[in-house]
Amino acid sequence: MGLENQSNDSNQPEHKRRQRYSGTHPKRFEQKYKEHDIESHPELREHLIAKGKTPATTHIPVMMEEVMEFLAPKPGEIAADCTVGYGGHAMEFMKHIGPNGKLIAFDIDQTELERTKERLSKENVPASFYRSNFAGIANALSNENIEGYDIIFADLGVSSMQIDNPERGLSYKHDGPLDMRMDDRLKLTGADLLKTLSEEELSNAFWELSDEKDHWKIANMIVTKREEKPITTTSQLVELIFRAKKLTAKTWKQKNLESKSGLPHPAALVFQALRILVNDELGTLKELLRIAPFCLRPGGRIGIISFHSGEDRLVKKSFRDGFRNGTYQAVVKNVIVPQKNEIFTNPRSASAKFRWAMKAI
Repeated sequence: MGLENQSNDSNQPEHKRRQRYSGTHPKRFEQKYKEHDIESHPELREHLIAKGKTPATTHIPVMMEEVMEFLAPKPGEIAADCTVGYGGHAMEFMKHIGPNGKLIAFDIDQTELERTKERLSKENVPASFYRSNFAGIANALSNENIEGYDIIFADLGVSSMQIDNPERGLSYKHDGPLDMRMDDRLKLTGADLLKTLSEEELSNAFWELSDEKDHWKIANMIVTKREEKPITTTSQLVELIFRAKKLTAKTWKQKNLESKSGLPHPAALVFQALRILVNDELGTLKELLRIAPFCLRPGGRIGIISFHSGEDRLVKKSFRDGFRNGTYQAVVKNVIVPQKNEIFTNPRSASAKFRWAMKAI
């Protein structure tokens, strides 16, 4: 009788315990379950930011106040965010241009684009989303039946969500496949380029795209070691870079501790250069700078945040040339960089440089 009155739980889904991790705090990306749902844990977000850390699966927008001040979005305007990412800058644009303006958002990362689309759909401002790189801003004009944008904005940095995910292979801090593709439709990965490029091509890339002073030594080490075993993971590449620089993880850690301001990681510049190469980031930026004047309305503003000297040189030259030939009626005189307090709360903003220009009326 008692058995008959008991509920039958055989059809109920089995509760799965979260995987345990050693210590009191999760260290691996997949273990940070609270950070993956950070909106449900606002106290954790504030705690991490106060410590100068970015919660996993989120991104802290760089120089928000400066971007809004100089691009000056107004009610009813049309803003194109060419690298919408987590949507930090985009959401702020929407607050200024709404409710009658419109946001046109672009990103090549399909996963992040869908998440951001859902997040921004809560705002009371019309928005369209395109899985496209910078070149797509021209095609979108006809699709949207508009003559031009009032604002074109691009943050050229890699988002924290992408850096922190080991599966993307973008960070020297996490072991994972050496992928580095921002767009998974691309055929060649970072591992593919390390396998096929010549020693001279690798050396030139490391120097031209990131100013790596040990470019030749590292390229030589890669070519030598790939004959023994393919280089397919981030940890393999980091180890080769350490060896080329005659360092070990222990000696590097000691040098960093002895430095008062902290030193850049020995692998940072090579990872940057390889990522730029995989995604043809400079080629895409050149195309954006070429077509932007034709996509802006008279008096429209363009703003670009770059993170290394090669990008910044291209932006500076394009805006300067546009001012001289009358395309732009005003351009920034001195590059804008983050304030010290922003760098403290968001260390990844340290190398950011912001430039803007206004199209002639």
